[in-house]
Amino acid sequence: MGKTSKEEAKDIFRKFEAKIEKELAFEEGASDYSKEYRRFKEETLAPLSLYERACKTIGSFVKLKVSKKDEARIKKSLQAARLDIEPREAIGLSIFTLIFVIFLSVVISVAVYLITDAFPTLIFFLFVIVALFLFYYLNNLPTRLEQKWRLKASSQMVPCILYLVVYMRHTSNLERAIKFASQHLQPPLGLDLKKIFWDVETSKFSTIKNALDAYLENWREYNLEFIEAFHLIESSLYEPSESRRIKTLEKALEVILDGVYERMLHYTHDVKAPITNIYMLGIVLPTLGLALLPLASTLLQGAINWVHVMILFNIVIPFLVFYMTNNVLSKRPGGFGETELLERNPDYKYYKSKKPYAIALLIALPFFLIGISPLLLHYIPSQPVDFNFEQLGITYFENQAFFDFKIDPDTDRTAGPFGPIALLLSIFIPFSIALFFATAYKLKTQKLIKTRGNTKKLEKEFASSVFQLGNRLADGIPAEMAFGHVASSLRGTPTAGFFSIVNANIQQVGMSVKSAIFNKRRGAINYYPSELIRTSMQILIESVKKGLQVASRALMAISDYVKNIHKVNERLRDLLADVTSGMKSNMTFLAPLLAAIVVGLSSMITMILSKLSMMIEMGDLSAQQTLAGVGTLGTITNMFNVVKMIPPYWLQVIVGIYIIEIIFILTITLVTIESGEDRLGEKSEISKMLLTGITLYTIAAFIAIIALAILATVAVSGIII
Repeated sequence: MGKTSKEEAKDIFRKFEAKIEKELAFEEGASDYSKEYRRFKEETLAPLSLYERACKTIGSFVKLKVSKKDEARIKKSLQAARLDIEPREAIGLSIFTLIFVIFLSVVISVAVYLITDAFPTLIFFLFVIVALFLFYYLNNLPTRLEQKWRLKASSQMVPCILYLVVYMRHTSNLERAIKFASQHLQPPLGLDLKKIFWDVETSKFSTIKNALDAYLENWREYNLEFIEAFHLIESSLYEPSESRRIKTLEKALEVILDGVYERMLHYTHDVKAPITNIYMLGIVLPTLGLALLPLASTLLQGAINWVHVMILFNIVIPFLVFYMTNNVLSKRPGGFGETELLERNPDYKYYKSKKPYAIALLIALPFFLIGISPLLLHYIPSQPVDFNFEQLGITYFENQAFFDFKIDPDTDRTAGPFGPIALLLSIFIPFSIALFFATAYKLKTQKLIKTRGNTKKLEKEFASSVFQLGNRLADGIPAEMAFGHVASSLRGTPTAGFFSIVNANIQQVGMSVKSAIFNKRRGAINYYPSELIRTSMQILIESVKKGLQVASRALMAISDYVKNIHKVNERLRDLLADVTSGMKSNMTFLAPLLAAIVVGLSSMITMILSKLSMMIEMGDLSAQQTLAGVGTLGTITNMFNVVKMIPPYWLQVIVGIYIIEIIFILTITLVTIESGEDRLGEKSEISKMLLTGITLYTIAAFIAIIALAILATVAVSGIII
């Protein structure tokens, strides 16, 4: 039986549709949308985060009536951050945390009071501050998570517009261009573009354009350039001539690039004052305050001891510095997204390996044992071991003990060590900690950093290289052969290395162009992990399916884009030079030097008071003798009781660890300001900065302690009237 005209029309339509799909060569056809949507749901319905689980389990117990204004604000942030919780649950968690921490502080303080008969006012006060901070932090966490999500998405906007523009240069179809971009972008922006299709599939919107316009409205308050670029891409569909259509598409890319530049320009101006304030309030003032702590502790009759100082300087202040710098970094505009291809690099195994930590531990452990040797010699033997300078034939310091542990007559507890040798040995404790991290991070990153360096060189010359590749394609040379031609003409450059790997995979292994570049085991992109190169090569592979001339024009467009983004980056680097150079000098020079001088001054004050007390006890001086313009020796030594002072040993350890923490925080801040989120770069820079900073601190502390100890001895003998 012959087919009816209706059936014949359906057959023609199916053949025509299959031909279009074959020509466009989509990885997934239109009939596979449901599979994509299922994958989209799996990606969006990921396991709940710790914050979400805490809100659902703890926050749900606290029954609160949230005002409509707060509920609308928090709900908007939760939806933008893709968090599956209710506003009342988020607020409930913050209030529960506040109540719980205050209750815990009361219980701990009462327990300490019952054991020691002394109420720990400082600890209780710190707990209350922590409780208030946690309440503030958790109450604003939805807004911060929304901001983090938007910043991460904004860092992908430039490559998103690039994908759309390059695709629509050869195929003027907005739906397919969005689909192409969604397949090659990482979350979160990749998921957002997929959700546009999902909203149409679920009949939330009738057309892609309506769904797209609704999505773009979410960015109106945050990134108007992104919306304008998208609208220019949409308007290119209605241009009457091909030249005007291409010009409109190029204008869209220009708009988003100018937007990134302007935002970074404003950020560089806005970030200078906060970074300066953070350095002064979080580093300079606390370090100067350390110089007063030894005298303050004895004036307060031991109410402040080294444990309180450790909590303040090694926990509270670094945390506040981290929080303030995090606020500054959270406002950084997104640029070109950071690469996620490092995991496929053959040297990535060194980065993930735990072996560097074991090697670093073996190197740093001897120095750490040297640093704690005064404690080991005092507490481990049944009879504490100590020496003095006179036993070694050094009469200059007379009976000064090496370690100088003292007994507090009021509590019969051991205090110290107060001796200069113990103080010098204590320097090895922060040195060993810094050496551990510096060594481990260097071993973990040195191979990948070398690869990163080659990749950066490749990116610098990539514009001209892509231009040459486009010319070869325009001459009619197939892409499989063009890589070899360009590699031979660029011999000795990083680009030649990249193209040679691609050519070898094609000619020797028989791979396709796509596999030669992106194969997970042998692909050239594994050895040059760059988001810029990955984006360019994906566009090449997609455009070459439409013909060599189309691919050539696409590569020419990429070449112009790379030149423009390079100019923007160079200009931004110039603008950031003042901030970054100042941070580096403060972190590796001023802060360690200032801290070392403070440690030396603390040692000098302690030695003077200790030597005066010792001379009175031995009868060399009378307590009624007077110091010029100060008072009697008895008054001075009673007012400044050495036993009640914070031992210089512990003060130096606290200061050294504080410097290490500051170097960690400021280095991460520095790398993020310059390059965005970059875990590999952070570890590499931390290794360098730690070695520089802690080496300067160690040398300066040794010199300051020895020089001021000699000065203290001279001062004691010279001020007696």
